[in-house]
Amino acid sequence: MEKNKYHILVVDDDNKIRSLVKQFLIEKGYIVSTAMDAEEAKIRIETFNFSIIILDVMMPGQSGYELTKELKESKNIPIILLTAKGEVENRIHGLELGADDYLGKPFEPKELLLRINNIIKNKVNLPLSTKIGEAEVDLSKMTIKLKEKIEKINTSEKNVLTKMLSSPGKIFSRIEIGKISKISKERSIDVMITRLRKKIETNPKNPKFLQTIRGSGYVLWIK
Repeated sequence: MEKNKYHILVVDDDNKIRSLVKQFLIEKGYIVSTAMDAEEAKIRIETFNFSIIILDVMMPGQSGYELTKELKESKNIPIILLTAKGEVENRIHGLELGADDYLGKPFEPKELLLRINNIIKNKVNLPLSTKIGEAEVDLSKMTIKLKEKIEKINTSEKNVLTKMLSSPGKIFSRIEIGKISKISKERSIDVMITRLRKKIETNPKNPKFLQTIRGSGYVLWIK
């Protein structure tokens, strides 16, 4: 099968699983690299631009949970966690750390493929240019155009918009937004949201798209 543009990194200390998943995904047209632990994975990540990381939780050295937390502080690469532990609390823990999906071992390769395809559809394929109401957002140029006025956005604002645009309707807590934007102070996070509203909303004081959910955080609606 002809290869597509998506490059996947499979990280697992089990050589058999690495090989089987790699071969299966190659047959489905993906470009696939592998790593046997977190240290090797980080070398690969600094070398290549990956579309998705499939990451085992239980590995010698740095665990999949720890690597997920580290990567999500600096990268915006979707992560699917693999683990032999199927308990709800472990799944929730992985998602709280920023993982995009979770699959318990043993798993059917077809289910893994479906989860990969869902992430690609919902996140990896996020257009660089999109509309939020009347505002035209261009993530590649880092600009927002509203009523012929063009405003620049900084890296923190771009990262937050990218994440929120990938999950419209999802409530992001201040803690989540702080991690995405690398802003630690709640007041500074609120100021950043206020700046974004002025660039997106026709009436920032009565926002229609970037809304506050009292006691929970912020949500972005794109229609």
